[in-house]
Amino acid sequence: MTLTEQILSQLPGDILGGLRKADRIWQSLKEDTAPIPMSVKESQQPLGEVDWDVVICGGTLGILIGAALAGMGWRVALIERGILRGREQEWNISRKELEVFLELNLLEESELQQAIATQYNPACISFLGGREHWVRDVLNIGVDPVFLLDALKSKFLKAGGKLFEKIPFQGAVVHPDGVAIDFGLGATRHDDEQSNNPKSLKTRLLIDAMGHFSPIVQQARQGKKPDAVCLVVGSCAQGFPKNDTGDLLVSFTPLKNQCQYFWEAFPARDGRTTYLFTYMDAHPQRPSLEALFEDYLRLLPQYQNVELEQLQFQRALFGFFPSYRQSPLKMPWNRILPVGDSSGAQSPLSFGGFGAMVRHLKRLANGINEALQSDRLTKNALALLQPYQPNLAVTWLFQRAMSVGVNQTIHPDLINQLLSAVFLEMEQLGDDVLKPFLQDVVQFSALSQTLLRTQIAHPRLVVKVIPQVGLTTLLDWTIHYANLGAYAALYQLGKTIQPSVPQYYCRRWIDAWKYGSGGDYSH
Repeated sequence: MTLTEQILSQLPGDILGGLRKADRIWQSLKEDTAPIPMSVKESQQPLGEVDWDVVICGGTLGILIGAALAGMGWRVALIERGILRGREQEWNISRKELEVFLELNLLEESELQQAIATQYNPACISFLGGREHWVRDVLNIGVDPVFLLDALKSKFLKAGGKLFEKIPFQGAVVHPDGVAIDFGLGATRHDDEQSNNPKSLKTRLLIDAMGHFSPIVQQARQGKKPDAVCLVVGSCAQGFPKNDTGDLLVSFTPLKNQCQYFWEAFPARDGRTTYLFTYMDAHPQRPSLEALFEDYLRLLPQYQNVELEQLQFQRALFGFFPSYRQSPLKMPWNRILPVGDSSGAQSPLSFGGFGAMVRHLKRLANGINEALQSDRLTKNALALLQPYQPNLAVTWLFQRAMSVGVNQTIHPDLINQLLSAVFLEMEQLGDDVLKPFLQDVVQFSALSQTLLRTQIAHPRLVVKVIPQVGLTTLLDWTIHYANLGAYAALYQLGKTIQPSVPQYYCRRWIDAWKYGSGGDYSH
């Protein structure tokens, strides 16, 4: 029996079966054998009167945007394939980012405080052979998903929203004047009308919040393999030595199996959470999640200075997060808008999910509100709500520098050496440079200063990295880097002038410049 089988068999539920199911999906992605759903069709016939302004498919994070839109007075329905309930594992985020829930009147201050399950300080960044860097107030808040989603669901229902649970998305037909969404029978509806549930919903706008593996997204991407994948495994356990600090990005091993292993750790309400993650492509020879979990358990004692026998495991965590260079995803249909992980609008370095959704929540809520008001629901108008963001596009170079090809040969310590050098320069430049980067916000000035200092202080190291990332990647990056500078300038200009174009387009362009240059970041 492997360590993975031994540990996971102790946990309630078929966790090992869930891990192997995820591995089968990962294997089909690597082998390019995943079927392409055909869940969206088009019709030239008018739909006629609609019942909803917005229908959101996918409730776990869809409830965030659903509660915001219902609070603005729109008729919103949300369908969820299971029961809308948060998981037990906390979501980590920075305190400043949570203020959007107050700004959109989704939570009261007392409710926001209650949603915070844990807090810790400081957090460490370190790499094998390098020095430790300590930061405060970065991703140090653990939000209780169970409380948060219950509170948002209550606000959503009180505002007139309708929730249909235990209903997987089955298909949609896009008409010139609306979308018909089929979900069949069996819905659990959260209002006083428990009978006569409809077999379909008719809406002006369909929002896809079903995540990376949404059937709508899979159909839109037409089977394209991801350009990069982040594999993640981990657990929450009790029995660790007392430690009130966290790790944001730690590596203590050289390259292994053509993977550089990174670790994250932080105190949780019922133990300590630890993650192992690594960046790679979707080559068929890449390791399975189960193999990565085996390495996680083997290395965990060294990482946290503890014996496995001392630990009482509460939960196991695993998953993989695909990324595409052609992101955000441009939908080929009118009246369908992807949000969150469905949109692909996250950095290839991040896991996406809650943090990425919260960061864009206010922008999306206001933008969708204006799109509905002005009836700008064509695919081109909606695409402006998920614009190109050069500050995320430039991170593809970093992802490439933190990974290695299956048949590529580099020094086993090169990635650690590079990251040690870069973070040393960022720390010397100060928190205004280091903290935004740790929160997935890249800004032109900060990036330029970091690159210049690294090139001057570590020229030989920079030269070694160029063959690793490849000239094509480097040339592509220079375009996004130039765009990052242009967006920073345009955002400053956009704050002072009002172009003579319709308000919807004007605001979307300014939003694109703001978020695309990292101008949304605040301390």
